[in-house]
Amino acid sequence: MAAMSDQFTIVTDPVAGSVALSAIFAVLPLLTLFVLLGAVRMRAWLAGLISLVVALVVAVAIYSMPVGQALLSASEGAAFGFFPILWIVLNAIWVYNLTVVSGHFDVLRRSMERVSPDMRIQAIIVAFCFGALLEALAGFGTPVAVTVVMLMALGFPPLRAASVALIANTAPVAFGALATPIVTLGTVTSGASDDPRLTTETLGAMVGRQTPLLAVVVPLVLVAVIDGRRGVRQTWPAAAVAGVVFAAGQFLASNYVSVPLTDIIAALLAAAAVVLLLRFWRPAETPDLREPARGAPAAQATGPASGRPADAPAASDTGRFADAPAASDSRPDARPSPARPSPAGPVVATAERRDSGAEVARAYAPYLIIIVIFSIANIGAIKSAFAKEPWTQAFAWPGLHVYGASGKPLSSTTFTLGWLPAAGTLMILAGLLTAVVLRIRPGRALRAYADTYVELRHAIVTVMAVLALAYVLNQSGQTNTLGEFLAAAGGLFVFLSSMLGWIGVAVTGSDTSANALFGALQVQTADRAGLDPLLLAAANSSGGVLGKMISPQNLAIAASAVGMAGREGDIFRRVVGWSLLLLLVMCILVTLQGTPVLGWMVP
Repeated sequence: MAAMSDQFTIVTDPVAGSVALSAIFAVLPLLTLFVLLGAVRMRAWLAGLISLVVALVVAVAIYSMPVGQALLSASEGAAFGFFPILWIVLNAIWVYNLTVVSGHFDVLRRSMERVSPDMRIQAIIVAFCFGALLEALAGFGTPVAVTVVMLMALGFPPLRAASVALIANTAPVAFGALATPIVTLGTVTSGASDDPRLTTETLGAMVGRQTPLLAVVVPLVLVAVIDGRRGVRQTWPAAAVAGVVFAAGQFLASNYVSVPLTDIIAALLAAAAVVLLLRFWRPAETPDLREPARGAPAAQATGPASGRPADAPAASDTGRFADAPAASDSRPDARPSPARPSPAGPVVATAERRDSGAEVARAYAPYLIIIVIFSIANIGAIKSAFAKEPWTQAFAWPGLHVYGASGKPLSSTTFTLGWLPAAGTLMILAGLLTAVVLRIRPGRALRAYADTYVELRHAIVTVMAVLALAYVLNQSGQTNTLGEFLAAAGGLFVFLSSMLGWIGVAVTGSDTSANALFGALQVQTADRAGLDPLLLAAANSSGGVLGKMISPQNLAIAASAVGMAGREGDIFRRVVGWSLLLLLVMCILVTLQGTPVLGWMVP
């Protein structure tokens, strides 16, 4: 038994016995993080470290948590941030980097371009389907950085390419990086509530009954942003097929196959469905929406004569959804920098180069390898065997002794090290096989692995700091205080829960970080208000995905990729309306799922 000075029991009202007064101090770490990221625009890793320090000070000075216990709590959170979270991300991005250094990423891009000459359909395939695949493997801004450059290579104007890439990066986010946000959510919520459903599998199933609605809508939004009402009218079959098939794949995979594989399965099914559709159907008109050279006339649409520039739809085609290039699109500083491909250049090269069937097969091989490995690892008998020693070790975090109000140790003080079945470890195996298939020398593969760590060095610090912050908030009682305070909102909190996740992602840029910060808060508020903790925990992640397109980090990634660094505000104005509209839809859906109307959707 630990000495009294080496243990800590959570209290929710340390300031004058008042939850409301205590909440003023409990919110300080989160407020610090929001202000530093949102207003001061400080680098995320530095803002995370400063907010962690604030949380430690509040824990020790206000909640009377022993200094040693507070530091140990932070160390456990940082360790969890690296394993399994960063372990997944780092190794997933390594696999992607292997495709880049081998040249097979370009093969993959060219194969997608050849599916259809219509830029609106190319956007569905590249930004939505392939972007979802990248989100499934890597997440953390990778899909935006990659797809925005691909869209520009296809000829999209910079602002529109950035807007399309950001809007597309919504529906897949909750299951991104092999469901890292869901894994994190399951960890932080299982220690905050006694509800046995708060596991990765059940939370994934619940999120898989919310985000598919977004998936149905997002491809239609993309073609509306690209070509206004004309785009929706002419390409809705492709947009609908992509959205519906992705939604069905996401629901079925998350509920009946594998939560980590959800987006991979959904993305591949959606892409295959669009390719199959294009064998039997083509848009009546294929307008050339590329940005013309300065001073050059706009290209005319192919197909039926339109009698007008393709990038300037008639009044009946525009309306409030149209996203015709603004005057700012043609300014020199809105164009890609000289170091980046000009919009029209790569298109010519693509038409001239034809990749062999073997090269195309190798380009897709890494994703098939990942699916096979994860499918095998998720077979019932194998999964059960790997969950036991020596493949998985569970142990109390050394020296950390935190007790809940009931007097029982918090379950979050037990650290689970599943070193073999961890998704990150499986990704290493996939990477090794990928290197063999793509004929990458061992030395080059090793350099790519080291480069991945260097590339993500700031992200590593950020994630570890945010998870350390989350653990200190949860284990010191600060999250409990906020949960008890918010419980006063009663049934109204069902509607607000998605907004909380949206705020978290908008500020941190990560659904994983938002789940770490607010997951425990959601379920504790649900318990106190008599609401369903599973529903609110899932709503945190599902609502959060809609904050991704307006987060400062993602905006900065998109702006730098299109050569518009410093003009993030222009991109923000293009996407914020869609973010708020889709958030409202999610809030209504979650609210109805909390009533008998759609209550049957909750596992």
